[in-house]
Amino acid sequence: QVQLVESGGGLVQPGGSLRLSCKVSGIAFNAYRLGWYRQAPGKQRELVAAISSEGNTNYRDSVKGRFSISKDINNNTVYLQMNSLKPEDTATYYCNALRLFSASNFWGQGTQVTVSL
Repeated sequence: QVQLVESGGGLVQPGGSLRLSCKVSGIAFNAYRLGWYRQAPGKQRELVAAISSEGNTNYRDSVKGRFSISKDINNNTVYLQMNSLKPEDTATYYCNALRLFSASNFWGQGTQVTVSL
């Protein structure tokens, strides 16, 4: 059974930091592109950051220099370090595992991040 379990969300003030974690089980962890997406109310889900099986990373422009994605292959966990958070980062954040050129695409249940005074 494939499971992606996110944790680490919460309420933080503008300028603060959070680290999201996603524990992955049931798949060959390092064979997948791992990503963090977010979805704010009334908006489409968008890719925030991704890390390939080779460790290459990419970020959406609005988070470059503030967010960092990483993975621990020994613990099958992917992280999203978020610094200098802004109110516009408020959203539900979802972990994703995608095996390229296949139909294997898995999602976590989401974790809420709220940036507010």
